[in-house]
Amino acid sequence: MRFLVDAQLPARLAEALTAAGHDAVHTSQLPDGNRATDHQVAEAADSSDRVVVTKDSDFRDGHLLAGRPRRLLVVGTGNITNNALLALFDASLVDIVEAFEEADFIELQTDSLIVHPRR
Repeated sequence: MRFLVDAQLPARLAEALTAAGHDAVHTSQLPDGNRATDHQVAEAADSSDRVVVTKDSDFRDGHLLAGRPRRLLVVGTGNITNNALLALFDASLVDIVEAFEEADFIELQTDSLIVHPRR
């Protein structure tokens, strides 16, 4: 699976996703880096068939109202350490990938995965 990790999440997450066999980039690797606008992030993700991984609720609104980005993983854990975040992704990654086979919008919580059916 292909991921684009948003600026408020650590670049280490993109590295961990890559180490797990996925194609992942962080917004710091985009032309405008972490200063890329939400529109630029969504456009970059959609043009390269990537899932935007973010904590930013603005992406949820854009996805629900305009279908941009096309695929979205919202991390709704609140403030947790980077190590706890990476452990959560490690434990949930197989389920996340499987869920994207039937959904375009998923929310990762500390204790659950919320899969929103395609509209």
